[in-house]
Amino acid sequence: MSDKNMQVLFANRPKGWVQESDFKIVESEIPQPKEGQVLVKNSYLSLDPYMRGRMSAGKSYAAPMEIGDVMVGGTVGVVVESKNEQFKPGDVVLGYFGWQKYGLSNGKGLLKVPADKIPLSAFLGVLGMPGITAWIGLNMIGEPKPGETVVVSAASGAVGSVVGQLAKAKGCRAVGIAGGKAKCDYVVNELGFDACVDYKAGNLDQDLKQAAPNGIDIDFENVGGEILDTVLTQLNAYARIPLCGFVSQYNVTEPYQLRNFGAFLASRVKLQGFIVGEHMNLWPQAQQELTQLYTSGKLKYRESVAEGLENAPKAFIGMLKGENFGKQLVKIADR
Repeated sequence: MSDKNMQVLFANRPKGWVQESDFKIVESEIPQPKEGQVLVKNSYLSLDPYMRGRMSAGKSYAAPMEIGDVMVGGTVGVVVESKNEQFKPGDVVLGYFGWQKYGLSNGKGLLKVPADKIPLSAFLGVLGMPGITAWIGLNMIGEPKPGETVVVSAASGAVGSVVGQLAKAKGCRAVGIAGGKAKCDYVVNELGFDACVDYKAGNLDQDLKQAAPNGIDIDFENVGGEILDTVLTQLNAYARIPLCGFVSQYNVTEPYQLRNFGAFLASRVKLQGFIVGEHMNLWPQAQQELTQLYTSGKLKYRESVAEGLENAPKAFIGMLKGENFGKQLVKIADR
């Protein structure tokens, strides 16, 4: 091969907002597979909020990245060379090769996907980790019942958009919280939510009461901060909160202090954080249901796609600021 392996490395541990200078783009030789290994050329890279946490040195559910590491991230690509009998050139695979053009694997954790009728990018979004995150959090922790009200923050994003559609399929009232009229219009008119509150409009408390007049039974939490604080005051008794993320807090130097903490006791709330990678036994069931909804036209999604791996840092920063619409991806190469 005359090609090179472009990589985006973690160059500096940020304090506050991530900067493009926190990354370093390098080129290296394409790795050659040894016995039992496969070489994959990545087509798309998934950009997700959890990556910001891996850039920090604080205690978390996963070890922080070290300076000089290839940035972590999920990928979908094509096997170009194989010395592993389980894979052959041309196989489309989901992997975790990070921010680079080529990846080498012994096959562990590599998943073949049926990409003949489904766009590759969907396996990093609605049918991949974000979609499965939505499915696990809502079903396993939220335990939705027909007639209940489900609120989800970051409702137009990769996870939130799926949560609301799954809630509707379960017979629930789905209420989104998103930033800006365009995103709220999309959530209601295209995704089929019952209502969406624009938190940027400056009237979150009253708008949420109007959108959820019977109170909130499930809060699928992606944002935290003031949005979570407001939701807490409107929870019904025995409400459930699947805690997926705190995207509003990932770049702050002074964390938001909850004022309405007493609601957890007053409403007898079940609050549970979860990590989708710790529930791999549920992935096949989740993926099967999501695929059925997708192929029947009942599961819709939108993508923001940055062209070229060199633009990944800028796209990542934009995603953390809410500039993307739907699932944020980077197109690395054609299939």
